[in-house]
Order: sequence, then C-alpha cells, then structure tokens
Amino acid sequence: MAAWTELDAGPIPGGGGSLRLVRRDDEHLIVVEGMELMGSHRSGSERELAALACAALRDRKAPRVLIGGLGMGFTLRAALAELGPDADVVVAELVPAVVAWARGPLAPIFGGCLDDPRVEIREGDVNRAIQSGPQAWDAILLDVDNGPRGLVSRANDRLYDSWGLKRARWALRPGGLLGIWSGCPDRKFKARLQRTGFAVAEHRIRSERPGRTPHVVWIATRPPEAG
Repeated sequence: MAAWTELDAGPIPGGGGSLRLVRRDDEHLIVVEGMELMGSHRSGSERELAALACAALRDRKAPRVLIGGLGMGFTLRAALAELGPDADVVVAELVPAVVAWARGPLAPIFGGCLDDPRVEIREGDVNRAIQSGPQAWDAILLDVDNGPRGLVSRANDRLYDSWGLKRARWALRPGGLLGIWSGCPDRKFKARLQRTGFAVAEHRIRSERPGRTPHVVWIATRPPEAG
C-alpha cells in the first residue's frame, strides 16, 4: 500500500496548531495532530446532516442556510441538492487553507459547487455569522470540529455550550432548524439541546468503518412561535 503524501498544511487561527492535507492514491484526508478529521472516502453522515435538515425547507420561500465548516464540501453539496434555486447558502470556514484546498487539490471532490450562485464562502468563525442578527436563518448546520467536544480548537466549545445554543436559537427563524454533526453519541449534549428549548430528533448513522462507533446527527427545531 502506498504511503501518505502531505500536500499542504495551514495554521488554525487562534494558535490552535495546523491542519494537514494528505493523499494516498485517490484518497484525501484532512488531519489534525495526527488524527483524521475528514476523509474523501467517508462522507455519509456529513451528507445526511444536510439532507435531513434541508429536506424540511423545501416548502420555504428563499430559505437562508448557514453551514459551519467547509471541510471537503460534502455537507454543502448535499444541501444544494435539496434546496431550490432561490436558496441562499453561506458557508463559514475558520481555516483559510481549507478554502484554498477546495479550489486547488480538492477541486474534483467539490465538483464546482463553490461556483453555484446560491453559495457564499466566508472565511472566519461561524460564531460571528450566528451572532449577525436575530431570526436571520432558516437552518444552521454545524459540521465543526468533531462534534460538541472541540478537537481542532477549544474555542469551538462555545458553539455547543448553553450560551452557544441559546445564540443559535436566537439566530433561527421560528420553526428553524439547528443541525449538528458528531463523531459519536452524547446524551448530555442532547439533553442540553432540549433544555435550551429545542425539539430534538437524534439520528444515529452507521460508521463507514466496520466496528466503529456510529456518527450522530441531531436536528433541533426552534418552536414555531416567536420568542
């Protein structure tokens, strides 16, 4: 079997080390501190995050969707496949190198989706986009880090603590959806979502690696009534 070849590396803003892009044959990985963060051959649960949330937006006029984390574009591509031509999809990516890879060595994986007129890429913290205004989004999809426990950056924890979830609820329109991807189940986090006032559906998705812990997608709905 061929060895992994490093194609590039990019610093994580805030002094959190760096991400590395590596390749072996036709497979690519994004790696942090020697741990796989995302792989090009395993994308099922990332696509499910968008499919589960965006399918519920089909009847909404001009839905606005915020995606936290560009990764290898699997969540973005799945969202675009579900949404109509009047949708507005903003992707916030913290690490500039990830955006560069999307237009460089990972361009075949992205399949031109960054050029879709519905898409806007913002380099920066998704937390800033969440705080941009009340009831600004029909859906917020967080494929950030490895789930509710920060791996890439400890600052990501603020997205998932009680205040972070309250900010997300404030940023969603009534009936809006907060979708969260996680590399493993987390009962305490699910309970935190419920305490914040969301109605929560948990979806466990079999890992594409046999014997591994299932991935989880939570779809948390803000109640239809305002307030």
